[in-house]
Amino acid sequence: MAHQINFNELNGQHSFFSVKEKAWHGLGQIIDQYPTSAEALRFAGLDYKVVKENLYTNFFNADGQAMDYKKRVTTHYATIRKDTGDVLGVVGKDYEIVQNVEAFSFFDAIVGGEGIQYETAGALGKGERIFITAKLPEYIKVGNSDLIEQYLFLTTSHDGYGSITAAFTPVRVVCRNTLNAALKNHSNCIKIRHTVNAKDRLEQAHKLMGITNTLSAQLENIFNRWSKVQITDPEVKKLIQQAMCPNKEVYNNLQTGKDDDLSTAFKNICDNAFSYAMSNETQTMDTTRGTLFGAYNSVTGYFQNVRQYKNDEAKLKSLLYGGIAQQRTQKAFDLCTSFERGQFADVYN
Repeated sequence: MAHQINFNELNGQHSFFSVKEKAWHGLGQIIDQYPTSAEALRFAGLDYKVVKENLYTNFFNADGQAMDYKKRVTTHYATIRKDTGDVLGVVGKDYEIVQNVEAFSFFDAIVGGEGIQYETAGALGKGERIFITAKLPEYIKVGNSDLIEQYLFLTTSHDGYGSITAAFTPVRVVCRNTLNAALKNHSNCIKIRHTVNAKDRLEQAHKLMGITNTLSAQLENIFNRWSKVQITDPEVKKLIQQAMCPNKEVYNNLQTGKDDDLSTAFKNICDNAFSYAMSNETQTMDTTRGTLFGAYNSVTGYFQNVRQYKNDEAKLKSLLYGGIAQQRTQKAFDLCTSFERGQFADVYN
């Protein structure tokens, strides 16, 4: 698998850090204690600045011959990493660089710098994209002992592609299972464009903390209710099948019992998720065994712990930023909501 973690030839280190546990790629610095934002910046090799520099192109005479004179491009600039001199991208004149230190300052600002724990951070490629994960001090508690940690993710780039994106996701302590429940009429992330107001908007992005507080309170209430709703094994299998449906045709085949028309790949996905629901040790707790909360976890657990991804970045995109995992998880959430009310929803109407 390609990890894409930046390797800094100046210091001979990969630009990544993790607290206590190695990532799957085994690269970067592993530290014992949660660092401050300044320490995290240094441990991850993100303590570099990015600048915009002029671009030049050839100047041609009337005969179409290139001349020694170079003409400056006035509409675009190159983004340059100052410590290595690497060109990270080409951006428009209105593009504003958000330095790595400012990305960390975002997290410090929204919680006042108290209690936040930086778990991982790093840079990809030549340093054109960075990512940060930070754990918040409060938990969502389901039942007496099933704890769900609350995480913030942030990613930004220096190459002109993509927005500054910060997202909230709760994670079950017992299985590192991302419970990406995007409730109706809410979003679990914010996106900020690299415009002239980008830094101002970044400083004001404490609204993500408001999203976090709203979602965590609602999810705690919902998950505790679901942990008391009983569901049979056949009903769990049906919920998984409907949540994993890739299109209406497959959904209709399920509704009419045309199992022979279902693809082998779809059947394997459903079987693997059902196997996770029935046999994984994290599914044997009082909150999950035979409960609607456990059924929901069978879908989220499949995408977090069973499905194979090209790399960690692909996994993160799928889970958090509108990918297949997030779409299927939202279906599962909607189906569980309707099951609690006494029926399965029609996910395609």
